[in-house]
This record gives sequence, C-alpha cells and structure tokens, in this order.
Amino acid sequence: MALRVVQWATGGVGAAAVRATLEHPDLELVGCRVYSGDKAGRDVGHIIGGDRLGVTATDSIDEILALDADAVVYTPLMANPDEVAALLRSGKNVVTPVGWLYPSERSGAALRAAALEGGATLHGTGIAPGGMSEKFPLMLSAMSTGVTFVRAEEFSDLRTYQAPNVLRHVMGFGGPPEQALTGPMQKMLDAGFIQAVRMCVDQLGFAAEPRVRSAQEVAVATTTIDSPIGLIEAGQVAARRFRWEALVEGDVVVQVAVNWLMGEENLDPAWTFGFEGQRYEMEVRGNPDFTVSVKGFQSEHGDQGPESGVVGTAAHCVNSVPAVCAAPPGIATYLDLPMISGKAAPRFRPPLVAPD
Repeated sequence: MALRVVQWATGGVGAAAVRATLEHPDLELVGCRVYSGDKAGRDVGHIIGGDRLGVTATDSIDEILALDADAVVYTPLMANPDEVAALLRSGKNVVTPVGWLYPSERSGAALRAAALEGGATLHGTGIAPGGMSEKFPLMLSAMSTGVTFVRAEEFSDLRTYQAPNVLRHVMGFGGPPEQALTGPMQKMLDAGFIQAVRMCVDQLGFAAEPRVRSAQEVAVATTTIDSPIGLIEAGQVAARRFRWEALVEGDVVVQVAVNWLMGEENLDPAWTFGFEGQRYEMEVRGNPDFTVSVKGFQSEHGDQGPESGVVGTAAHCVNSVPAVCAAPPGIATYLDLPMISGKAAPRFRPPLVAPD
C-alpha cells in the first residue's frame, strides 16, 4: 500500500514536492493545504501548472488534520510550531525543510511531546541547511581519520532566485548595507545553520565551545545591476556572505558558510565564485585532506524553469517520507534514519505484478 501524503504549501518547493510525490512509487498524494483563497477549491494539478490530479486543495487546517494521511511534507516560507504540533498530534508524520534538523532537548521538547502523543515522527531536512551543510560532510568524513576541520560552503548566483519579495524584504538585497546587516536574515538563518554546525561537532566528537560564532558581510553595487527585484543601484546591497563556526581553544573546527551574489561583476568588495563557479563545496582536513565540489543545484543566470536547488530540496523531503514513516515516534534526524535514496524514473522500473 502506498503511503498517503499531504502537501502543505505550494510555493516553489511545495510545487516541486507535489511533482516528486507523483513520481515516487511508494507515495500517493491525498491532500494539499494552501494559503491563498484563489487556490482553495482548485485541483492541485492545475495549481502547479499541470493536468488534473483529482486532489482538491484546501485552506482549512481542520480539514487537513481530519484527513486520513501518513505524512505531511510541510514547506511554508516560515515554520509555525503550533501547526506542526497539531499535525503530529493528529498522527501524521512531518517532513520539512524549514526547521528541526538537530534540535536540542530544550528546543525540541514541545514537538517531541506532540509527536509521542500522536505516535508520529518529525524530520527536518532540505539542502542547505539540511543536506550539503551537515549530512554530506559527515558522510564524506568517513574517508578520513584524525579530522581537524570540516567546512561546507555554498556559492550561488541569486539572479536565478525568482522570489523578489523575499530577496528585497527578507534577504536585504537592493537596500542600504546598514539595513541588511540589522535586518532579520541573520537571525532567520541562525536557527538552521547553527543546528547544522552542532550536528557536525557532536558526531565528529569535537570538544567545541558551546557557542557557535556567526558573522555576516555585504558587498554593494558599484554601478547599476539588473536583478529579479529590478535594478540595484550603486551603493545598494548586491551580495551577502554568512558564516557559522565552532571553535576548540580558538581553532575553527567546523565552518558552514553561504555566498549569495547578484552576479560576479560590479561588486565592492570584488567578490567572485572563483574559477569553479557556482557550487556546494565540502572540505575535510585529516588523513587525508580532501575537497569535494557539487555542481548542478544552482541554475545558471538566464535559465528557464524551476531553480535546481529548489527541486533538490523538495526531492530530499519527499524521498525521506518512507523512512520517516517507519521510524519510532519522536524527532528523527539524519543520524536516526537509514540511508535515503531517490527512485528510478517510472519507465526504468520493473513492471507491476498484479497480486494473485
């Protein structure tokens, strides 16, 4: 029997998660929660620009809670812990890219209690954080001994990110530097990336200081730059860097960083992606030292279609559903789950055999 899945929110990640659920041989889409009155009552296939699926979207949380479903792929822009708790208490497993990658006992206590009450499991995943920032560096570290340093770093051109309101009003692009540096982005990113650093610290066994050090920088345009939010004028923010570090007696042992640029030209300071271009880069220092670059999750400027990283985020969530549904109730991190993989495209799968 296929696992019955509800999609919560149909933005970029949500729409990609619907498509991923439809492609997964072990999952069935049975419901969808939307925020817009214009989407409520419509077929989910039409909402994501496809054919009719026979699943009607609703803006009623009560309808979703009452639905017979095994799991919810929860992908709003911002997490609401009360919503997640209600889903868990209703007996629905929750997989999400917006939090709870590696919560502390204190920060996860309420949701852990809700999960135990409902006999359900909560799992935080994604791409960065949620994969490239901690899961994959830890996997790679298995090929080195005497590890002294682990780094995970993103290099992305945000001219491909088609979310102008988020870019301007949340991420601080196109405004004055002082506004970006005092805006909400650092605090919003801290929640996930600090958990990513702590997961690496704990799993690798570093005697790191309890506090994770964070820092941010901005670069401004030196002349007009075209972008998804329109023209960024000289002196306005056109690139951002964030960094999180764990230290042992002053030595950085784990570092996670992001570099978000509106292209590589006309920036002050003159930041670039380097000769390798856009990528996720993971470094392990030990015996031996090595660096791994992963390309393909960042679309190139001018490409049409969904941002590859958005699709990857959705796929990581959807492919995790069977393992999360099989896990004991509570909060499950990557450290608690078996290896998760994608599934073959339908035309490459064995034919279905009808039961006797």
